[in-house]
Amino acid sequence: MKKTVIVTDSTADIPADLVKKYDIRIVPLSVRFGSESYLDGIEISAKEFYKRLIESDQMPTTSQPSPADFVEVYDSIRQEFPDCSILSMHLSSGMSGTYQSALLATSLIEGKADIRVWDSKSASYGFGLFVVHAAQLAAEGLPVEEILSSTEELRSKRRLYFLVDTLEYLQKGGRIGKASAVLGTLLNIKPILSIDDEGIIFSVDKVRGRKKAIARMIELFKNDLTGITNVKVAVGTTADPASVDDFLDQLSAVFTVEETVFSDIGPVIGSHVGPGTIAAYIWPA
Repeated sequence: MKKTVIVTDSTADIPADLVKKYDIRIVPLSVRFGSESYLDGIEISAKEFYKRLIESDQMPTTSQPSPADFVEVYDSIRQEFPDCSILSMHLSSGMSGTYQSALLATSLIEGKADIRVWDSKSASYGFGLFVVHAAQLAAEGLPVEEILSSTEELRSKRRLYFLVDTLEYLQKGGRIGKASAVLGTLLNIKPILSIDDEGIIFSVDKVRGRKKAIARMIELFKNDLTGITNVKVAVGTTADPASVDDFLDQLSAVFTVEETVFSDIGPVIGSHVGPGTIAAYIWPA
């Protein structure tokens, strides 16, 4: 049966052990502080990034891979596995041009390889978990059509919310006005956000205080998963796993958690949400 190789980009924020286990190929985005540019997850780690983010007066900028970057990865896979299928799964097209770069790359080598490009319509491990799921099925030898069908089904069941600790980085990145950011900080407002079916970030609620905001996230998940008792959960943090202890304790009081995956929110996504962010992704076990 034809082998399927899974490709993604660095914003999937997949733990290194899972990348290695399933031989997932990663195309990195870049993050820049002034004149210094770093490949996400290769030349700068999440821990190093957040330290610099807090200390720096400069707001980092990010950039997507070029089509040539994707062609290079696709060509290397074709040389290794001449008759394989490639499933290339990427950050929401509503947030980045990464997906479009991958599409353009496939047109540059059209007819030379079997490549499918999939828009996750999500971000960070919110789609990294889809990539891992696809890679698990690929390892079992399933054809690419069945892998995509199963992944689409998982996407329909997964729910996500993320809690931003400060409005400062959303403001610096132009997502909200300065006055709103200052007022929110003074009032200790913690925004709870999600991503819609088109892959666009939207505001769900604003709660005063982190403890109450976490409780509100649990309530939202409970409402979304009515009738579901057993779940799998993935949590993303800004290189601070202990920050989700309270969330997991409260979640365990509502659901039976069968599996937990911890992910670092990497430099590219972290540039926009800032330190102290908690992201949670839950789906039926």
